[in-house]
Amino acid sequence: MRKAATKTFTLATSLALFALPAFSVEIEVKMLNKGSDGEAMVFEPAVVKAQPGDTIRFVPVDKGHDAVSMPGLVPEGVAEIKGRISQELSFTADKPGAYVFKCTPHFGMGMVAVILVGDAPANLDAVKSARMPKKAKDRLDAEIAKLGL
Repeated sequence: MRKAATKTFTLATSLALFALPAFSVEIEVKMLNKGSDGEAMVFEPAVVKAQPGDTIRFVPVDKGHDAVSMPGLVPEGVAEIKGRISQELSFTADKPGAYVFKCTPHFGMGMVAVILVGDAPANLDAVKSARMPKKAKDRLDAEIAKLGL
């Protein structure tokens, strides 16, 4: 009898653990004048892999930067996400997909970042084919290529 009760308790505990929601995390992206690799005007990291429900926090380590989502380069139905110069920006990535951000003052210098939410971003092809200044496009393509996508 005691053995059956132990098995029942173990089974119930295991099922309860599987029913717990996954924990969301906060991911920090720094806005920098110079990255750890020596590149000027960067988000670091430039590519973030996240899961739905995670919070992304853009931190202006150096002044004069913002983080603004690019029209058409966020999952369908996601409204513009717009930070202000020299201020933090946080958002919760609820929808799977790729979210591309630029620093408005330094976009032409290649200051872009992509947040990949979920396992297979449906809009990744739109990101790869997006038109933007050459330096930004080259940097974004290189970062995505590092992930093998």
